[in-house]
Amino acid sequence: MLATYLIGLREGLEATLVVSILIAFLVKSDRKDRLVQVWAGVGLAVALSVFFGWLLSYTSTTLLQKYEHRELFEAVTSILAVVFVTWMIFWMRKAARSIAGELRGKLQDALEVGSIAVAVMAFLAVVREGLETSLIFYSAVQGAADNSRPLYALLAGIASAVVIGYLMYATAVRINLSVFFTWTGALLILVAAGILKYGVHDFQEANVLPGLNNLAYDISGVLDPSAWYTALLSGMFNLTPTASVLETVAWAAYGIPVLVLFLRPARKKAPAVTPEPTPAPAPQQ
Repeated sequence: MLATYLIGLREGLEATLVVSILIAFLVKSDRKDRLVQVWAGVGLAVALSVFFGWLLSYTSTTLLQKYEHRELFEAVTSILAVVFVTWMIFWMRKAARSIAGELRGKLQDALEVGSIAVAVMAFLAVVREGLETSLIFYSAVQGAADNSRPLYALLAGIASAVVIGYLMYATAVRINLSVFFTWTGALLILVAAGILKYGVHDFQEANVLPGLNNLAYDISGVLDPSAWYTALLSGMFNLTPTASVLETVAWAAYGIPVLVLFLRPARKKAPAVTPEPTPAPAPQQ
């Protein structure tokens, strides 16, 4: 539940910030008549994202009849989720400062084209976050005995993001988004490492990768599988009492270097040095 709450909070706040930037631009530009198109685009993006999440679940539980095929499908979606998480957190760290200006520029262009262009622009700005959320959520809850509580946690995370976004838009409340995205990004990297570990396990279950029974460790005698802290570690980071060698290698090979790269301070560009003009030669007498 903590992992899915974090996913909903992080992705939801990104989408909420995008929507608030678009709304603020229209309000300040005295173009409130176009707010309907923005909300239409946002609503369509949300609907498509929900449908995509349902399609993933339906494909796994109904369309795929063989056990090996289901495991292979879950493994592939897990790998895709890890790719999207990694791309998303690094992209947001790089584009956070310029995203507002880019969105305003695109919305200005859409206003000149017409109402449909405004709706399409709002749809494209939000749908990426929605599709990512559906894919990451589906991959994060694989193996859970009950998907209802993780779903409630995801919705709670999204609701929290909407409240935070509204407070930032309508009041003087401000949060340090750089710190927020850094901490949530670091936690999501660990979540992604767990998703990758689970994907490797599914590949082994589908007999695509070997070594399913070649365990790297077995601490089930020390780590009580029924304890709350075991459930926390397993649900948040997929740290299970037992794991194969390949699962453990995949977790460490992804989680450690990606976390180091993400937390490494960004290099500041050196200011451009303007060459001093060459003095003109003195006139000859």
